[in-house]
Amino acid sequence: MANGDFLIGGIFPFHYNQEMPDLNCTYRPGPVKCNGFDPRAFRWALTMKLAVEEINKRNDLLPNYNLGYKIFDSCAYPLTGQRSAVAVLNGPNEQESPMCAGAGPLLAIIGESGDRREFPTFFRVIPSDAYQVKAIAKLLLHFNWTWVGVVRGDHEYGRFALQGLLKELEGTGICVAYQEMIPLLYEHQRALEIIRVMSHSTARVVVVFSAEGELTPFLRDYMEQNVTGIQWIASEAWVTASVFTGSEYYPFLGGTIGFGIRQGQIPGLREYLTTVNPESYPSNPLVHELWGALYDCLPSSSSLNNHLPSCTGQETIRVQHSAYFNTSSPRISYNVYKGVYAIAHSLHNLLHCTPGKGPFSNSTCANIHNVYPWQVLVSVCSNSCTPGFRKAVRRGQPLCCFDCVPCDSGKISNETDSVECMACSEDYWSNDDGTVCIPKVVEFLSHDAMGLTLTVIAVVGACLTLAVFAVFLYYRNTPVVRINNSELSFFILLSLTLCFLCALVFIGEPTSWSCMLRHTAFSITFSLCISCILGKTLVVLAAFTATRPGNNIMKWLGPTQQRIIIFCCTLVQVVICTTWLTVSPPFPYRNTKYQQSKIILDCSVGSDLAFWCVLGYIGVLACVCFFLAFLARKLPGNFNEAKYITFSMLIFCAVWLAFVPAYVSSPGKFTTAVEIFAILASSFGLLLCLFTPKIYIILLKPEKNTKQHLMGKDK
Repeated sequence: MANGDFLIGGIFPFHYNQEMPDLNCTYRPGPVKCNGFDPRAFRWALTMKLAVEEINKRNDLLPNYNLGYKIFDSCAYPLTGQRSAVAVLNGPNEQESPMCAGAGPLLAIIGESGDRREFPTFFRVIPSDAYQVKAIAKLLLHFNWTWVGVVRGDHEYGRFALQGLLKELEGTGICVAYQEMIPLLYEHQRALEIIRVMSHSTARVVVVFSAEGELTPFLRDYMEQNVTGIQWIASEAWVTASVFTGSEYYPFLGGTIGFGIRQGQIPGLREYLTTVNPESYPSNPLVHELWGALYDCLPSSSSLNNHLPSCTGQETIRVQHSAYFNTSSPRISYNVYKGVYAIAHSLHNLLHCTPGKGPFSNSTCANIHNVYPWQVLVSVCSNSCTPGFRKAVRRGQPLCCFDCVPCDSGKISNETDSVECMACSEDYWSNDDGTVCIPKVVEFLSHDAMGLTLTVIAVVGACLTLAVFAVFLYYRNTPVVRINNSELSFFILLSLTLCFLCALVFIGEPTSWSCMLRHTAFSITFSLCISCILGKTLVVLAAFTATRPGNNIMKWLGPTQQRIIIFCCTLVQVVICTTWLTVSPPFPYRNTKYQQSKIILDCSVGSDLAFWCVLGYIGVLACVCFFLAFLARKLPGNFNEAKYITFSMLIFCAVWLAFVPAYVSSPGKFTTAVEIFAILASSFGLLLCLFTPKIYIILLKPEKNTKQHLMGKDK
């Protein structure tokens, strides 16, 4: 204490822990016992004392007036702080004077921050905690720390900071994993519960709104549990505390980020601090406690009973309190210093009526854009959803907690943390990662392995047919070739060659011309072939029935009549195809519905009725041919061609009956492959069944190539 014309009060947390008295209500409780001396808070008080002494020595500020001061210990406890405030107003003890007995010379109190809405005469020399909360929210957002924990002290500072932070985080996508409170009266068991929550949570970033007092024992328990991997976001109340700068704290607090109070210069502060020692203040117990905290010893004249050895004069200052004498950039001390001068200038202006001379210089602060952390952790409830995935919120959990669900086929997400997947356009499909829409694969029966195989088979079939044609042409005057009209055999071979070759039109990318040609060429060539076989069947049947007396049917089935039959039967198919091409011709079709990941390029038949009419007409011809050949199968003769025609028509019909369900059910290019297979299979069936027996006789059994043998008259 120091008397003066006007008094300034000071309330500082000289101790950061307290022991409450026994409150059994049977006798008057004793005073709160404060423990854990804090040299930093003692330096704040000395700074206030220095500022008052400087002002009292000045002639330009409050001339002819002296400032006095009263300084008390809040013990980092609100109730003790309130008691100290009453003591500042009245006296050091309640017994000294009646409570609030009258107005005194006290003008202002320098101490911890308050709420101006409750206390209109409260003024700040440091920014409001609301700005610190805003800054911390922006810091979390900047580093994309969307899943954080909050630990606070059980006091107004902690409650206000938590409420402000939650408000600032609304709508930012940042979620609070847990909220824990360090009891004002520290409890070891409760601290272990908080530490257990921190260690088991997936949130690796923890924001702490706490004072140095309650945090010190908490961090000791925290270090004993050996919990690491936490990124601490510190409030200004402890981020610059020298007690946490010791090497034992570094493995646990290294990398802590926080916002410190603005620093400044106090001329002569270091020299002033060196004058405060037990020799200068032998009766001041706080100075003795300071010596015990700084040098871990007590002056020999000290009456304190805390089991420390006596000082020898050879001790060095303890590492964790080495910042006590470092006055190059004080923070809270500077603001205490400014506070005293603010009060003095306000009082001076009031007394001398010279407003407009504010006490604050236009100083600047550090550039925050050049501050980078030396470690960046990931603290999220759920990891970000990479492109190709979308966020699916977990039921009953905060929005920050979600699952990453792959985009469905045909949809993509090309941004991180997409809420929805975008559908690709009709001609595009998603890639395997679901990040980009790529053009769909266009599928058709090309000259790949399957196409080349079918091409080779078709060419081989055409070559075999031409080889048979050449043999027949060479042996055209032999009985086997001449029997039952050799002209029809040549027509059949030529039409079979065209049947094999028309399969080639089905291979390759469909175009307007190829689509029209493939179906019409196939239908007309097969109609020509079956018509020729029908004519041959009629000739065979007529040849054997003409031997009956009075039967002159052969005169109605001469070569001219046979040509007319073939022409007319083929002409019907030509008319059907012409009508088809005129009314609704086949055309290239991009099928995007059957397989969504592909575009199936195929020929649409245009008119389903015309397509099935074409196939149906060929089927009718084949059935008529089969029926007639079946009737003539048991006619006499060693070479009854009707038997081979019956068998060939049976194979032909079987192939095309199997084609219908296979054609309808085959996907994509396999539809075309099935149709080609039916053409080739039926063509080979006709070639082998009709001409293999004759080739066998011509080339391997020439002795049987006689009219007598063929008529069954040889012995």
